[in-house]
Amino acid sequence: MTAVPASTDAVPAHPVPARGDWRDTAREATDLALLGFVVALAALPVLTLAPALATAGAALHDRSVTGAWPDARTSLARFGRALPAGLAVSAVALAAAALLAADLVALTTGRVPGGGPALALTAVVVAAVLGYAGLVTVAVGRTGGRGWRAAARRVARSCPERPGVWAAASGVCALAVLLGMLVTPVAVPILGGYALAALHALDARRPVPAPEPS
Repeated sequence: MTAVPASTDAVPAHPVPARGDWRDTAREATDLALLGFVVALAALPVLTLAPALATAGAALHDRSVTGAWPDARTSLARFGRALPAGLAVSAVALAAAALLAADLVALTTGRVPGGGPALALTAVVVAAVLGYAGLVTVAVGRTGGRGWRAAARRVARSCPERPGVWAAASGVCALAVLLGMLVTPVAVPILGGYALAALHALDARRPVPAPEPS
């Protein structure tokens, strides 16, 4: 029996996806910058910071799963549902941030003994707390912007199991804070949008939880 030569027109089993051009990159960068500005506006009352971050996290999760951003109505509904618990989360987070900032200022100005080693240790602790908070925000975004307590418990368990992800998230948050102090204030929301996207990319291998209830 004569072997039939393979057709040169056969479709490969795993087609190579089309590579995006510079316009796709520019569009993605613009979307993330716009997301940062929306979060900044929603967080202007200060205590709405956590609901704003939860809604942004849910939008980024939708973007990574479906390839499209949620519509404004969906995001507004998520923001409203996130408000009750988010206000309390914002208050706790802001109180903790104020205490850590006061500690850093006291060490920097020499009002508290310890010098360089104590300052370096405190900076590491601040970065670790920021990384943990960033991963919690990502986890909340994966559940539609709700479930802060459950997300905090899950991330607390997973951080020791995934120290590399925790360290990378801490680095992203610390770099965003450092750049935020160096750039013009109008660019800070842009940094926030990019930092949120980076945190979601770092956490992309986490198993997806149950879908958001309707």
